[in-house]
Amino acid sequence: MEFQQKLLKVGQALSRDETKALAFLCTDILKCDVSLLESPIDLFQLLEKHDVLSEDQPYLLADLLRVIQHFKLLHDLDLNSKMSTTGSRISPYRMLLYKLSENITKNNLKSIKFLLKEDLQRSRLEPNVSTLEVFLAMERKDILSSSDLHRLEEVLQHVCPVLLKDIKQFKASQGTIAQETGLNDFRPRSSSDISGRGKGQTVLPAYPMTGQERGFCWVVNNFDFSLSNRKHSNRDGTNIDEESLRRVFTWLGFKVEVLQDSTGDQMLTSMRELASRDHSGMDCVACVVLSHGLEGGVYGVDGKVVWLKELWDFLNGLRCKSLTGKPKLFFIQACQGRLKEQAVSVQADGPSSPGVRTQTDGPNSSTGDLCSDTVVSSGLVPSTADFLTAMAATPSYVSVRDETQGSWFIQSLCQNLVQMVPHGNDLVSILTKVNEDVSQKFNRIGGPRQMPQHSSSLRMHLVFPVPEDPPPV
Repeated sequence: MEFQQKLLKVGQALSRDETKALAFLCTDILKCDVSLLESPIDLFQLLEKHDVLSEDQPYLLADLLRVIQHFKLLHDLDLNSKMSTTGSRISPYRMLLYKLSENITKNNLKSIKFLLKEDLQRSRLEPNVSTLEVFLAMERKDILSSSDLHRLEEVLQHVCPVLLKDIKQFKASQGTIAQETGLNDFRPRSSSDISGRGKGQTVLPAYPMTGQERGFCWVVNNFDFSLSNRKHSNRDGTNIDEESLRRVFTWLGFKVEVLQDSTGDQMLTSMRELASRDHSGMDCVACVVLSHGLEGGVYGVDGKVVWLKELWDFLNGLRCKSLTGKPKLFFIQACQGRLKEQAVSVQADGPSSPGVRTQTDGPNSSTGDLCSDTVVSSGLVPSTADFLTAMAATPSYVSVRDETQGSWFIQSLCQNLVQMVPHGNDLVSILTKVNEDVSQKFNRIGGPRQMPQHSSSLRMHLVFPVPEDPPPV
Protein backbone atom coordinates (compact mmCIF):
# COMPACT_ATOMS: atom_id res chain seq x y z
CA MET A 1 0.00 0.00 0.00
CA GLU A 2 2.84 2.37 0.88
CA PHE A 3 4.51 1.82 -2.50
CA GLN A 4 1.25 2.44 -4.35
CA GLN A 5 0.93 5.72 -2.46
CA LYS A 6 4.43 6.64 -3.66
CA LEU A 7 3.43 5.91 -7.24
CA LEU A 8 0.34 8.06 -6.82
CA LYS A 9 2.45 10.95 -5.49
CA VAL A 10 4.80 10.62 -8.46
CA GLY A 11 1.87 10.60 -10.86
CA GLN A 12 0.40 13.72 -9.29
CA ALA A 13 3.74 15.55 -9.45
CA LEU A 14 4.58 14.77 -13.09
CA SER A 15 3.60 17.08 -15.93
CA ARG A 16 2.29 15.79 -19.24
CA ASP A 17 5.68 16.27 -20.91
CA GLU A 18 7.46 14.45 -18.06
CA THR A 19 4.99 11.57 -18.34
CA LYS A 20 5.67 11.34 -22.08
CA ALA A 21 9.41 11.36 -21.36
CA LEU A 22 9.11 8.46 -18.89
CA ALA A 23 7.01 6.50 -21.36
CA PHE A 24 9.61 7.13 -24.09
CA LEU A 25 12.42 5.89 -21.83
CA CYS A 26 10.42 2.71 -21.20
CA THR A 27 9.75 1.98 -24.89
CA ASP A 28 12.21 -0.92 -25.11
CA ILE A 29 10.92 -2.40 -21.87
CA LEU A 30 7.22 -2.32 -22.72
CA LYS A 31 7.59 -3.15 -26.44
CA CYS A 32 4.38 -1.28 -27.27
CA ASP A 33 3.18 2.07 -28.64
CA VAL A 34 3.98 4.37 -25.71
CA SER A 35 2.67 7.43 -27.54
CA LEU A 36 -0.84 6.43 -26.48
CA LEU A 37 0.01 6.62 -22.78
CA GLU A 38 -1.29 9.81 -21.22
CA SER A 39 -1.40 8.98 -17.51
CA PRO A 40 1.64 8.12 -15.36
CA ILE A 41 -0.54 5.65 -13.46
CA ASP A 42 -1.24 3.79 -16.72
CA LEU A 43 2.51 3.64 -17.32
CA PHE A 44 3.22 2.34 -13.81
CA GLN A 45 0.53 -0.34 -14.14
CA LEU A 46 2.09 -1.54 -17.39
CA LEU A 47 5.52 -1.67 -15.78
CA GLU A 48 4.09 -3.67 -12.89
CA LYS A 49 2.52 -6.13 -15.33
CA HIS A 50 5.94 -6.58 -16.95
CA ASP A 51 7.41 -7.35 -13.49
CA VAL A 52 9.93 -4.51 -13.68
CA LEU A 53 8.39 -2.28 -11.01
CA SER A 54 7.26 -3.27 -7.52
CA GLU A 55 7.78 -2.44 -3.88
CA ASP A 56 10.71 -4.86 -3.81
CA GLN A 57 12.10 -3.47 -7.07
CA PRO A 58 11.70 0.32 -7.08
CA TYR A 59 14.95 0.78 -8.99
CA LEU A 60 13.41 1.55 -12.37
CA LEU A 61 11.28 4.33 -10.86
CA ALA A 62 14.37 5.84 -9.24
CA ASP A 63 16.25 5.57 -12.54
CA LEU A 64 13.49 7.29 -14.48
CA LEU A 65 13.32 10.19 -12.04
CA ARG A 66 17.10 10.58 -12.15
CA VAL A 67 17.17 10.71 -15.95
CA ILE A 68 14.51 13.45 -16.11
CA GLN A 69 16.32 15.14 -13.18
CA HIS A 70 13.31 15.24 -10.85
CA PHE A 71 15.58 15.22 -7.80
CA LYS A 72 12.99 16.70 -5.45
CA LEU A 73 10.74 13.69 -5.94
CA LEU A 74 13.69 11.36 -5.40
CA HIS A 75 14.42 13.07 -2.12
CA ASP A 76 10.79 13.35 -0.95
CA LEU A 77 10.10 9.66 -1.64
CA ASP A 78 13.45 8.47 -0.21
CA LEU A 79 14.49 6.92 -3.52
CA ASN A 80 18.02 8.38 -3.70
CA SER A 81 19.63 5.19 -2.46
CA LYS A 82 17.62 2.88 -4.72
CA MET A 83 20.07 1.60 -7.30
CA SER A 84 20.00 -1.94 -8.60
CA THR A 85 23.27 -3.86 -8.44
CA THR A 86 22.27 -5.68 -11.63
CA GLY A 87 21.72 -2.53 -13.65
CA SER A 88 18.89 -0.50 -15.08
CA ARG A 89 16.66 -1.56 -17.96
CA ILE A 90 16.73 1.92 -19.49
CA SER A 91 18.87 1.53 -22.58
CA PRO A 92 21.74 3.94 -23.30
CA TYR A 93 20.12 4.52 -26.69
CA ARG A 94 16.93 5.84 -25.06
CA MET A 95 18.98 8.01 -22.73
CA LEU A 96 20.86 9.41 -25.72
CA LEU A 97 17.66 10.38 -27.52
CA TYR A 98 16.20 11.90 -24.37
CA LYS A 99 19.38 13.93 -23.79
CA LEU A 100 19.26 15.17 -27.39
CA SER A 101 15.61 16.17 -27.00
CA GLU A 102 16.44 18.20 -23.89
CA ASN A 103 18.92 20.27 -25.91
CA ILE A 104 16.78 20.79 -29.00
CA THR A 105 15.02 24.18 -28.94
CA LYS A 106 11.64 24.99 -30.47
CA ASN A 107 13.35 26.59 -33.45
CA ASN A 108 15.63 23.57 -33.82
CA LEU A 109 12.61 21.26 -33.79
CA LYS A 110 10.85 23.33 -36.42
CA SER A 111 13.91 23.00 -38.69
CA ILE A 112 14.15 19.26 -37.99
CA LYS A 113 10.53 18.76 -39.04
CA PHE A 114 11.16 20.76 -42.21
CA LEU A 115 14.10 18.51 -43.14
CA LEU A 116 12.05 15.38 -42.43
CA LYS A 117 8.95 16.36 -44.41
CA GLU A 118 9.77 13.78 -47.11
CA ASP A 119 10.30 11.05 -44.52
CA LEU A 120 7.42 11.40 -42.05
CA GLN A 121 3.66 11.70 -42.22
CA ARG A 122 2.31 15.26 -42.12
CA SER A 123 0.57 14.57 -38.80
CA ARG A 124 3.99 13.96 -37.21
CA LEU A 125 5.18 17.38 -38.41
CA GLU A 126 2.49 19.45 -36.73
CA PRO A 127 3.61 22.19 -34.27
CA ASN A 128 2.25 20.31 -31.24
CA VAL A 129 4.36 17.18 -31.93
CA SER A 130 7.30 16.97 -29.52
CA THR A 131 10.90 16.01 -30.27
CA LEU A 132 10.47 12.60 -28.62
CA GLU A 133 7.38 11.97 -30.74
CA VAL A 134 9.37 12.83 -33.86
CA PHE A 135 12.00 10.29 -32.79
CA LEU A 136 9.30 7.63 -32.33
CA ALA A 137 7.92 8.43 -35.77
CA MET A 138 11.40 8.06 -37.28
CA GLU A 139 11.72 4.65 -35.62
CA ARG A 140 8.39 3.51 -37.08
CA LYS A 141 9.63 4.57 -40.53
CA ASP A 142 12.80 2.54 -39.86
CA ILE A 143 15.10 5.52 -40.34
CA LEU A 144 16.26 5.58 -36.73
CA SER A 145 17.48 2.85 -34.40
CA SER A 146 20.27 2.17 -31.93
CA SER A 147 22.35 0.72 -34.78
CA ASP A 148 21.37 3.30 -37.41
CA LEU A 149 21.75 6.95 -36.43
CA HIS A 150 22.81 8.14 -39.86
CA ARG A 151 19.61 10.06 -40.78
CA LEU A 152 19.48 11.74 -37.39
CA GLU A 153 23.12 12.78 -37.74
CA GLU A 154 22.40 14.24 -41.19
CA VAL A 155 19.57 16.34 -39.81
CA LEU A 156 21.46 17.54 -36.73
CA GLN A 157 24.47 18.45 -38.88
CA HIS A 158 22.32 21.15 -40.49
CA VAL A 159 20.29 22.16 -37.43
CA CYS A 160 22.44 21.79 -34.30
CA PRO A 161 25.86 20.25 -35.05
CA VAL A 162 27.04 20.69 -31.46
CA LEU A 163 24.79 17.73 -30.52
CA LEU A 164 26.72 15.39 -32.80
CA LYS A 165 29.31 14.96 -30.07
CA ASP A 166 26.71 13.12 -27.95
CA ILE A 167 26.05 10.68 -30.80
CA LYS A 168 29.77 10.26 -31.38
CA GLN A 169 30.31 9.47 -27.72
CA PHE A 170 27.43 6.97 -27.75
CA LYS A 171 28.87 5.20 -30.79
CA ALA A 172 32.33 5.07 -29.27
CA SER A 173 31.00 3.57 -26.04
CA GLN A 174 28.86 0.96 -27.79
CA GLY A 175 31.55 -0.41 -30.09
CA THR A 176 30.30 -3.23 -32.31
CA ILE A 177 29.09 -5.66 -29.68
CA ALA A 178 25.47 -4.48 -29.83
CA GLN A 179 25.01 -5.46 -33.45
CA GLU A 180 26.96 -8.71 -33.07
CA THR A 181 25.05 -10.03 -30.06
CA GLY A 182 21.64 -8.43 -30.52
CA LEU A 183 21.85 -6.74 -27.11
CA ASN A 184 21.30 -3.22 -28.36
CA ASP A 185 18.15 -2.55 -26.32
CA PHE A 186 18.39 -4.25 -22.95
CA ARG A 187 21.56 -3.03 -21.30
CA PRO A 188 22.75 -2.80 -17.71
CA ARG A 189 22.76 0.58 -15.99
CA SER A 190 24.62 3.03 -18.16
CA SER A 191 24.64 6.47 -19.58
CA SER A 192 27.24 5.28 -22.05
CA ASP A 193 28.07 1.56 -21.94
CA ILE A 194 31.58 0.38 -22.66
CA SER A 195 31.61 -2.90 -24.54
CA GLY A 196 34.13 -5.63 -25.10
CA ARG A 197 35.33 -6.02 -28.63
CA GLY A 198 34.43 -9.17 -30.43
CA LYS A 199 31.53 -11.54 -30.75
CA GLY A 200 30.23 -13.19 -27.60
CA GLN A 201 31.94 -10.90 -25.12
CA THR A 202 29.93 -9.55 -22.20
CA VAL A 203 28.48 -6.05 -22.46
CA LEU A 204 29.88 -4.10 -19.52
CA PRO A 205 27.77 -1.35 -17.92
CA ALA A 206 28.81 2.16 -16.97
CA TYR A 207 27.74 4.45 -14.16
CA PRO A 208 25.07 6.95 -15.19
CA MET A 209 26.34 10.48 -15.72
CA THR A 210 23.03 12.34 -15.91
CA GLY A 211 23.04 14.42 -12.70
CA GLN A 212 22.58 18.16 -12.43
CA GLU A 213 26.31 18.42 -11.74
CA ARG A 214 29.21 16.02 -12.04
CA GLY A 215 30.07 16.32 -8.35
CA PHE A 216 32.42 17.96 -5.88
CA CYS A 217 36.18 17.71 -6.32
CA TRP A 218 37.72 18.09 -2.85
CA VAL A 219 41.45 18.91 -2.99
CA VAL A 220 43.86 19.11 -0.05
CA ASN A 221 47.07 20.90 -1.02
CA ASN A 222 49.66 20.79 1.74
CA PHE A 223 52.77 22.86 1.02
CA ASP A 224 53.95 24.57 4.21
CA PHE A 225 55.04 22.01 6.84
CA SER A 226 56.66 24.49 9.23
CA LEU A 227 54.25 23.32 11.97
CA SER A 228 55.71 19.81 11.86
CA ASN A 229 58.91 20.78 13.73
CA ARG A 230 61.04 20.13 10.66
CA LYS A 231 59.91 16.54 10.39
CA HIS A 232 58.77 17.32 6.86
CA SER A 233 60.06 19.72 4.22
CA ASN A 234 57.90 22.13 2.26
CA ARG A 235 56.48 20.62 -0.92
CA ASP A 236 57.78 22.81 -3.76
CA GLY A 237 55.87 22.31 -7.01
CA THR A 238 52.58 21.28 -5.40
CA ASN A 239 50.84 24.50 -6.49
CA ILE A 240 51.46 23.47 -10.10
CA ASP A 241 49.58 20.26 -9.38
CA GLU A 242 46.75 22.21 -7.76
CA GLU A 243 46.32 24.47 -10.76
CA SER A 244 46.35 21.52 -13.18
CA LEU A 245 43.75 19.69 -11.11
CA ARG A 246 41.58 22.77 -10.87
CA ARG A 247 41.56 23.27 -14.64
CA VAL A 248 41.00 19.63 -15.63
CA PHE A 249 38.32 18.74 -13.08
CA THR A 250 36.46 22.00 -13.73
CA TRP A 251 36.54 21.07 -17.43
CA LEU A 252 35.06 17.66 -16.53
CA GLY A 253 32.16 19.40 -14.78
CA PHE A 254 33.25 19.14 -11.14
CA LYS A 255 32.92 21.91 -8.57
CA VAL A 256 36.50 22.17 -7.31
CA GLU A 257 37.18 23.14 -3.69
CA VAL A 258 40.77 23.46 -2.41
CA LEU A 259 41.97 23.33 1.20
CA GLN A 260 45.37 24.95 1.59
CA ASP A 261 47.87 23.73 4.23
CA SER A 262 45.48 21.69 6.39
CA THR A 263 46.33 20.10 9.71
CA GLY A 264 45.27 16.53 10.31
CA ASP A 265 42.19 17.63 12.27
CA GLN A 266 41.24 20.16 9.61
CA MET A 267 41.36 17.46 6.93
CA LEU A 268 39.05 15.21 8.93
CA THR A 269 36.64 18.05 9.73
CA SER A 270 36.47 19.09 6.09
CA MET A 271 35.86 15.51 4.92
CA ARG A 272 33.11 15.12 7.53
CA GLU A 273 31.46 18.27 6.18
CA LEU A 274 31.75 17.00 2.60
CA ALA A 275 30.04 13.75 3.60
CA SER A 276 27.20 15.66 5.29
CA ARG A 277 26.16 17.38 2.05
CA ASP A 278 23.32 16.25 -0.19
CA HIS A 279 24.90 14.64 -3.26
CA SER A 280 21.56 13.56 -4.76
CA GLY A 281 21.97 15.71 -7.87
CA MET A 282 25.61 14.67 -8.35
CA ASP A 283 27.06 11.80 -10.40
CA CYS A 284 30.08 11.10 -8.20
CA VAL A 285 32.68 12.68 -5.91
CA ALA A 286 36.44 13.10 -6.31
CA CYS A 287 38.94 13.59 -3.46
CA VAL A 288 42.58 14.50 -4.06
CA VAL A 289 45.28 14.74 -1.40
CA LEU A 290 48.63 16.38 -2.17
CA SER A 291 50.87 15.88 0.84
CA HIS A 292 53.65 13.94 2.51
CA GLY A 293 52.66 10.43 3.48
CA LEU A 294 53.46 7.00 4.80
CA GLU A 295 52.05 3.58 4.02
CA GLY A 296 48.32 3.78 4.73
CA GLY A 297 48.05 7.48 5.48
CA VAL A 298 48.90 11.09 4.70
CA TYR A 299 50.27 13.87 6.90
CA GLY A 300 48.63 17.11 7.89
CA VAL A 301 50.91 20.15 7.88
CA ASP A 302 51.23 19.74 11.67
CA GLY A 303 52.72 16.27 11.21
CA LYS A 304 49.57 14.43 12.33
CA VAL A 305 48.79 11.25 10.39
CA VAL A 306 45.39 10.92 8.76
CA TRP A 307 44.74 7.32 7.77
CA LEU A 308 43.17 6.88 4.37
CA LYS A 309 40.59 4.52 5.80
CA GLU A 310 39.33 7.40 7.95
CA LEU A 311 38.74 9.47 4.81
CA TRP A 312 37.07 6.61 2.94
CA ASP A 313 34.76 5.75 5.81
CA PHE A 314 33.17 9.21 5.80
CA LEU A 315 31.79 8.48 2.31
CA ASN A 316 30.60 4.89 2.73
CA GLY A 317 26.97 3.98 2.24
CA LEU A 318 26.16 4.10 5.94
CA ARG A 319 27.48 7.61 6.55
CA CYS A 320 26.74 9.32 3.22
CA LYS A 321 23.53 7.86 1.82
CA SER A 322 23.22 10.34 -1.04
CA LEU A 323 26.42 8.83 -2.54
CA THR A 324 25.17 5.25 -2.30
CA GLY A 325 25.78 3.48 -5.60
CA LYS A 326 27.81 6.40 -6.96
CA PRO A 327 31.56 6.43 -7.64
CA LYS A 328 33.81 7.79 -4.89
CA LEU A 329 37.23 8.59 -6.35
CA PHE A 330 40.45 9.16 -4.39
CA PHE A 331 43.73 10.34 -5.92
CA ILE A 332 46.64 10.39 -3.48
CA GLN A 333 49.89 12.18 -4.35
CA ALA A 334 52.04 11.06 -1.42
CA CYS A 335 54.82 8.62 -0.76
CA GLN A 336 54.05 5.22 0.71
CA GLY A 337 57.47 4.69 2.23
CA ARG A 338 61.15 5.51 1.82
CA LEU A 339 62.24 2.85 -0.63
CA LYS A 340 63.29 4.04 -4.06
CA GLU A 341 61.80 2.19 -7.02
CA GLN A 342 64.62 0.75 -9.14
CA ALA A 343 64.61 0.19 -12.86
CA VAL A 344 64.88 -3.29 -14.37
CA SER A 345 66.12 -4.12 -17.82
CA VAL A 346 63.26 -3.93 -20.32
CA GLN A 347 62.99 -2.45 -23.77
CA ALA A 348 61.94 1.19 -23.51
CA ASP A 349 58.70 2.30 -25.17
CA GLY A 350 59.82 5.86 -25.66
CA PRO A 351 62.58 8.41 -25.08
CA SER A 352 63.98 8.99 -21.63
CA SER A 353 62.69 11.86 -19.56
CA PRO A 354 65.05 14.83 -19.24
CA GLY A 355 66.90 15.49 -16.01
CA VAL A 356 64.86 17.51 -13.50
CA ARG A 357 65.24 18.55 -9.89
CA THR A 358 62.83 16.37 -7.92
CA GLN A 359 61.63 15.69 -4.42
CA THR A 360 59.57 12.92 -2.88
CA ASP A 361 56.62 13.38 -0.59
CA GLY A 362 57.55 11.72 2.66
CA PRO A 363 59.34 12.45 5.93
CA ASN A 364 62.80 14.01 5.87
CA SER A 365 65.55 11.40 6.04
CA SER A 366 68.90 10.58 4.55
CA THR A 367 67.34 10.32 1.10
CA GLY A 368 68.94 13.53 -0.10
CA ASP A 369 66.65 15.62 -2.27
CA LEU A 370 63.86 13.04 -2.20
CA CYS A 371 60.77 13.15 0.01
CA SER A 372 58.07 10.47 0.28
CA ASP A 373 54.23 10.44 0.59
CA THR A 374 53.42 7.01 2.06
CA VAL A 375 50.73 5.29 4.10
CA VAL A 376 50.62 2.08 6.16
CA SER A 377 47.42 0.08 5.96
CA SER A 378 46.16 -3.45 5.60
CA GLY A 379 44.63 -2.73 2.21
CA LEU A 380 43.71 0.00 -0.23
CA VAL A 381 40.16 -1.11 -1.07
CA PRO A 382 37.48 -0.32 1.53
CA SER A 383 34.78 -2.85 2.31
CA THR A 384 32.07 -0.71 0.67
CA ALA A 385 31.33 -0.65 -3.04
CA ASP A 386 31.95 2.00 -5.69
CA PHE A 387 35.33 3.25 -4.44
CA LEU A 388 38.41 3.79 -6.58
CA THR A 389 41.75 4.79 -5.10
CA ALA A 390 44.73 5.78 -7.24
CA MET A 391 48.04 6.07 -5.41
CA ALA A 392 51.11 7.85 -6.75
CA ALA A 393 53.36 4.96 -5.66
CA THR A 394 53.20 1.34 -4.59
CA PRO A 395 53.42 0.47 -0.86
CA SER A 396 56.80 1.19 0.79
CA TYR A 397 58.04 3.35 -2.09
CA VAL A 398 58.52 7.07 -2.66
CA SER A 399 56.72 9.24 -5.19
CA VAL A 400 58.52 11.94 -7.15
CA ARG A 401 57.58 15.61 -7.36
CA ASP A 402 59.29 18.03 -9.73
CA GLU A 403 59.85 21.42 -8.09
CA THR A 404 59.11 23.34 -11.30
CA GLN A 405 56.68 21.08 -13.17
CA GLY A 406 54.64 19.34 -10.48
CA SER A 407 54.48 15.66 -9.51
CA TRP A 408 54.87 12.92 -12.07
CA PHE A 409 51.64 11.23 -11.03
CA ILE A 410 49.27 14.23 -10.94
CA GLN A 411 50.64 15.73 -14.13
CA SER A 412 50.26 12.43 -15.96
CA LEU A 413 46.74 12.00 -14.55
CA CYS A 414 45.66 15.44 -15.78
CA GLN A 415 47.29 15.01 -19.16
CA ASN A 416 45.70 11.61 -19.80
CA LEU A 417 42.25 12.76 -18.66
CA VAL A 418 42.42 15.58 -21.20
CA GLN A 419 43.61 13.27 -23.96
CA MET A 420 41.52 10.16 -23.31
CA VAL A 421 38.12 11.39 -22.03
CA PRO A 422 37.16 12.78 -25.49
CA HIS A 423 37.73 9.28 -26.92
CA GLY A 424 35.30 7.63 -24.48
CA ASN A 425 37.91 5.81 -22.41
CA ASP A 426 36.86 4.69 -18.94
CA LEU A 427 38.73 5.89 -15.85
CA VAL A 428 40.45 2.58 -15.06
CA SER A 429 41.88 2.48 -18.59
CA ILE A 430 43.06 6.06 -18.18
CA LEU A 431 44.79 5.19 -14.90
CA THR A 432 46.46 2.20 -16.57
CA LYS A 433 47.90 4.62 -19.14
CA VAL A 434 49.07 6.82 -16.24
CA ASN A 435 50.85 3.79 -14.78
CA GLU A 436 52.63 3.19 -18.06
CA ASP A 437 53.64 6.84 -18.54
CA VAL A 438 54.96 7.35 -15.01
CA SER A 439 56.82 4.01 -15.07
CA GLN A 440 58.92 5.35 -17.96
CA LYS A 441 60.02 8.52 -16.17
CA PHE A 442 63.33 9.15 -14.44
CA ASN A 443 65.27 12.31 -13.66
CA ARG A 444 68.76 10.96 -14.21
CA ILE A 445 70.54 7.71 -14.96
CA GLY A 446 70.32 5.58 -11.84
CA GLY A 447 67.79 7.98 -10.28
CA PRO A 448 64.57 6.87 -8.59
CA ARG A 449 61.71 5.42 -10.59
CA GLN A 450 58.04 5.42 -9.69
CA MET A 451 55.15 2.98 -10.13
CA PRO A 452 51.62 4.26 -9.42
CA GLN A 453 48.94 1.83 -8.32
CA HIS A 454 45.15 1.93 -8.33
CA SER A 455 42.62 -0.33 -6.64
CA SER A 456 38.89 -0.45 -7.20
CA SER A 457 35.61 -1.71 -5.84
CA LEU A 458 33.75 -0.07 -8.73
CA ARG A 459 30.96 -2.27 -10.07
CA MET A 460 30.77 -0.63 -13.50
CA HIS A 461 32.86 1.34 -15.92
CA LEU A 462 33.24 5.04 -15.16
CA VAL A 463 33.11 7.11 -18.35
CA PHE A 464 33.07 10.89 -18.10
CA PRO A 465 30.86 12.62 -20.69
CA VAL A 466 32.86 14.60 -23.23
CA PRO A 467 32.83 18.27 -22.11
CA GLU A 468 31.50 20.87 -24.50
CA ASP A 469 34.32 23.30 -23.69
CA PRO A 470 37.74 22.85 -25.31
CA PRO A 471 40.19 20.92 -23.11
CA PRO A 472 42.61 22.91 -20.93
CA VAL A 473 46.21 23.14 -22.07
